[in-house]
Amino acid sequence: MSIPQQLATVRTAGRTAGTGSAAGSGPLAEDSFVARPPAEHAQLALPAGPLTYCLAAGLVIRWAHPAVFHVGPAGTMGADGALRVSGTLPRVPGARGAIVLVAAQGPGGPVLFPVDPARTVVETGANLAGEPRDTLHLSDYQVSAELVRPITPEQLAEFELRAALCRAALIAGAAERCVQLTVAHTATRIQFGRPLGHFQAVKQEEARLIEESALVGAAVEAAGEALERLGSEAGFEVAAAKVQASASVAEIARIAHQLHGAIGFTELSELHFATTRLWSWRDEDGDEAYWSARLGRAALAQRPEQLWPLLTGSK
Repeated sequence: MSIPQQLATVRTAGRTAGTGSAAGSGPLAEDSFVARPPAEHAQLALPAGPLTYCLAAGLVIRWAHPAVFHVGPAGTMGADGALRVSGTLPRVPGARGAIVLVAAQGPGGPVLFPVDPARTVVETGANLAGEPRDTLHLSDYQVSAELVRPITPEQLAEFELRAALCRAALIAGAAERCVQLTVAHTATRIQFGRPLGHFQAVKQEEARLIEESALVGAAVEAAGEALERLGSEAGFEVAAAKVQASASVAEIARIAHQLHGAIGFTELSELHFATTRLWSWRDEDGDEAYWSARLGRAALAQRPEQLWPLLTGSK
């Protein structure tokens, strides 16, 4: 399945997350789009069951069996690939009941390895939507050599891009749900003798809501096509998609709640399910400030004649 096809499935997960039997759709997207492809590409044999991910910074990773040489400092190479890991994996999505695929800088370069939460100290947590976001504390966690895979810096970069694009696609799906719910509400809610949707001011706000949702969807589609074609070189397009998705959350939620009125804030309202996820996913895997800085650095790295093709996608 191509990346654009996978993203269509992720958007469906975002649109249905938290509703009825699809309440667990978000973690499924994180498994199938972010964690599973790198693990399969690295031929990493993992136990059956859910898989989630963590892009870990600040871990202390050492060789479990340092190689001994007659020259040079001890511990610069390992007798095999086994690792000892200490540190924290913060706010891992859906860690409960899942294996966590960790991507990090190891002692010899970037590595992938799985972490079993049952062997860590788990600090339970949740995001604003109530989705599990547990923090795992590792103390001299042992990873056997057969479970460690060295990866290239380009593969590590693509892992991060997949995580950000997955979150942007989930936002796109939740935004579409906000549009569906709002249009249905204004078509059936009667005020002053006619449906809300017949008032010009309401129509204008609905148009802005649809426009903002379509903008996020278009950015995600363009980034998906770029990631399929360019891999780790699609950083600019993915950054633009995550910036747009995160930045649009405020306007989408504002309009949807304004047109629903107080009923949209009730705990069991379907709009409440959608917008709390929007507000949570906005900050996860890098908010608009983080990815805007990435965009800015990418633009500044271009020669003057390269900037316009970069911005217009005609490079």
